[in-house]
Amino acid sequence: MIIDYVALLLINMAAGFLLLAAFLFKGFDSEDRAKWAPAFLAVGLVAFINGLHMIWNWPLPGPYNSAFGEMSVLLGALFLGAAWATGKNLSMGPLGLYALLPGLAAIDVGLRIINLHLTKAPGLSGIGFILSGLGGVLAAWAFSSRSNRGLRILMGLVLLAAAFIWAFTGLMAYWGHLESFGKWAPATMK
Repeated sequence: MIIDYVALLLINMAAGFLLLAAFLFKGFDSEDRAKWAPAFLAVGLVAFINGLHMIWNWPLPGPYNSAFGEMSVLLGALFLGAAWATGKNLSMGPLGLYALLPGLAAIDVGLRIINLHLTKAPGLSGIGFILSGLGGVLAAWAFSSRSNRGLRILMGLVLLAAAFIWAFTGLMAYWGHLESFGKWAPATMK
């Protein structure tokens, strides 16, 4: 039996996408964007730290460490950058440019998950990665100027769809983990 924390990464990602969509709808043009920084920081830290742990220790079988761990590191870096940019009232444009390649990578991961029939629900997971990646690709244009409100709304809607998929997947993972991990005990207790 493997013990993993993918559910944590999924719920964190869903919360982050929900937060980012709300920022795009209500906070992007705000004079006081700094109030968003702590929430972006929380998402960034959880994603970055746990993603690094996953890619350094490979606790999951096969390619799942790359798909979830590496994408989590990139997501965490983006949210840490968003925390810095909003906290200092800096332009989000450079973050959008950075998000372009991780966005393309997430789309690639999503297509490959579907192609290889990975995860228990490859279609749903694949679409989740594809929508997440599309959010990153759209960020390159949506963050380039403050006048791109329509594109930011589109990006927010894409992120809300991805957040719904990841929240559903994460909640189902917690539901299953609580049962399947129920008999697990650390080596010190055996």
